[in-house]
Amino acid sequence: MSGAAALFMFAAVFVVLLAGYPVAFSLAGTALAFALVGDWLGGFDFAFLQALPNRLYGIMTNETLVAVPLFVFMGVMLERSRIAENLLETMSAMFGRLRGGLGISVTLVGMLLAASTGIVGATVVTMGLLSLPTMLRRGYDPALSTGTICASGTLGQIIPPSIVLVLLGDVVSAAYQQAQLASGVYSPETVSVGDLFAGALLPGVLLVALYLSYLVAIAIAHPQRTPALPEDTLQALRGPAFAARVAKALMPPLMLIVAVLGSIMAGLATPTEAASVGAVGAIVLAIAQRRFTLAILRAVTRSTMEVTSMVFLILIGASVFSLVFRGFGGDELVADLLSDLPGGTLGAMLVVMLLMFVLGFVLDFIEITFVVVPIVGPVLLSMGLDPVWLGVMLALNLQTSFLTPPFGFALFYLRGVAPAEVTTRQIYRGVAPFIAIQLLMLAVLAWWPALATWLPGVVYD
Repeated sequence: MSGAAALFMFAAVFVVLLAGYPVAFSLAGTALAFALVGDWLGGFDFAFLQALPNRLYGIMTNETLVAVPLFVFMGVMLERSRIAENLLETMSAMFGRLRGGLGISVTLVGMLLAASTGIVGATVVTMGLLSLPTMLRRGYDPALSTGTICASGTLGQIIPPSIVLVLLGDVVSAAYQQAQLASGVYSPETVSVGDLFAGALLPGVLLVALYLSYLVAIAIAHPQRTPALPEDTLQALRGPAFAARVAKALMPPLMLIVAVLGSIMAGLATPTEAASVGAVGAIVLAIAQRRFTLAILRAVTRSTMEVTSMVFLILIGASVFSLVFRGFGGDELVADLLSDLPGGTLGAMLVVMLLMFVLGFVLDFIEITFVVVPIVGPVLLSMGLDPVWLGVMLALNLQTSFLTPPFGFALFYLRGVAPAEVTTRQIYRGVAPFIAIQLLMLAVLAWWPALATWLPGVVYD
């Protein structure tokens, strides 16, 4: 009976979320309501909630999670320093002579912004404002243009430094230790955010290569959908001292990427320490671009506070939810369900990935990370799956949730800044091939796990 209550609580949370209530209060409020009813009916022991103060103290003192506000600050500050604008202009001049050159430019800029900011919303909005009108004016297919911008903007989910990798690193690490303790290993190994950063690097680069391959294939098969820029426009974009312009546009983000990721990969800094380097580096770049004022600093700080508060409040609500879910025996029920599936570990992994893909249609990645992963993670890891590979697979799947209609956040971001003549249907149609590419990338990573596990072994051995 209690296991059924856990499932009903899980379903009730989705109903409350779809009704439009705030995520953190939906998680905690629904859990507490079920706990009260369960206690009244004799099916829940309130002693489970006595662990909540320790959970909250653990969140407050978790050094890994300190990286969240620092990376958010870095991304928002870089958004204000016009780095994206300079990159788009420069890349357009470099690749504009080719058919599909603008699409290639947007994808490469998305990759560079992902590796230097990690903020999906800022990337999609910035590229939507700067590049979408230009692509439409030059005769690009609206669906292809919007799909390219949305997909490129979500690269910040998988290419480090990424907020989702920071959050997943903490959740997967806890799940891995829980799985080892349940197996009788009382000196458990750990998996760090740095492991996930290293593990996600090659799959992220390969995903970019697949995006570019698709754009090149469209340019060859349907050249009318991706025309080249006129020669007079190219000459105006390039102008004198073009090489110096290229260096000036590329060096700031590349220097920041080397400072942040290089310090982590070289073992010189933890992800949290590297995040502080990135935050300071973003301020330095803003000063160098002459875009640093007290007003901008105030706005960036406020935005960072809002995003960070949202993340941590959801984490607190998810902690309440997980405790009540466990009090109803939900973790044992999930373990039994996944263990009894046909196909063993492969079947369980396939069902979990399918569940997360479907949930991505209606839930944000933070909700899935804090609610679903702590429930299924220990079960999957106890089956012998590699924690780094599992974390990267989950990150790729969560990235797809930004693109899946009807509630993909990247679609909302672009819809908000797209010209009126671009329809929502065109945006949905444009992202469909990129969703297929991401599912293909998931299949490749499932077939070849070393793509995620090889680099962390080389770096941290």
